[in-house]
Amino acid sequence: MREWNAETYHRVSDPQYEGGLPVLERLPLEGHERVLDVGCGTGRLTEKLLERLPRGEVVALDFSFNMLQAAREYLRPRFGSRIRFAQADAAALPIAGQADAIFSTATFHWVLNHPMLFKSTHAALRPGGHLVAQCGGVRNIQRLHDRCAALASESAFAPYFAGWTGPWHFADPQETADRLGEAGFIEIRCGLESQSFVPPDAEAFREYVTTIVCRHHLSRLPDVESQGRFMDALTARAATDDPPFELDYWRLNIEARRP
Repeated sequence: MREWNAETYHRVSDPQYEGGLPVLERLPLEGHERVLDVGCGTGRLTEKLLERLPRGEVVALDFSFNMLQAAREYLRPRFGSRIRFAQADAAALPIAGQADAIFSTATFHWVLNHPMLFKSTHAALRPGGHLVAQCGGVRNIQRLHDRCAALASESAFAPYFAGWTGPWHFADPQETADRLGEAGFIEIRCGLESQSFVPPDAEAFREYVTTIVCRHHLSRLPDVESQGRFMDALTARAATDDPPFELDYWRLNIEARRP
């Protein structure tokens, strides 16, 4: 399940893109650095990062081959050799002591082992290097996850969700600060931020949630028909919210420095 529908993600990921722009603004850069973009997706924010590095370079990393291929096609024609790509696990980055900074958005909550994640990012940085990131935090889209759990327990779906634990870890700020400190970081700042998103209609909600949130749920189901029933029920329940289809995102902002 490392793979994504990158084409659809590129088109529907405005909440991730718009939420990531202020995170990028917080990254201290002079324009010559080597920066790791951990979880680059299809490269929309990577493009803005490269614009801030006219004399620098970016190593764009993602766990998904599809995402990397989309990012390569999107970025290479404009940025050429200033962008490199690598398929990698954020908790085992294939770089040691070479990065001036690490930038990441909408990624760290997909990594279950946060102690290893922060050891990996710390090891990848040069002394003095900055980590600036944002990911899903505690209570992130909790209403949607609760509804998915309720659906998964219903008789029509329950046999397919035996042993289901989910692929996310939505950490709280104190837990994250503690783990950053244990990994060796200093100047640590962590905090939660609400970034609710309301798709305009049922079709947009369904496409967005199918692509970004529920692909692991749907992979448990045996056929297109049962997947459709799951999404029909989820969309119908979201339509009753006020406002309809609201996704209550909670973002965990992370800043730290390697001494």
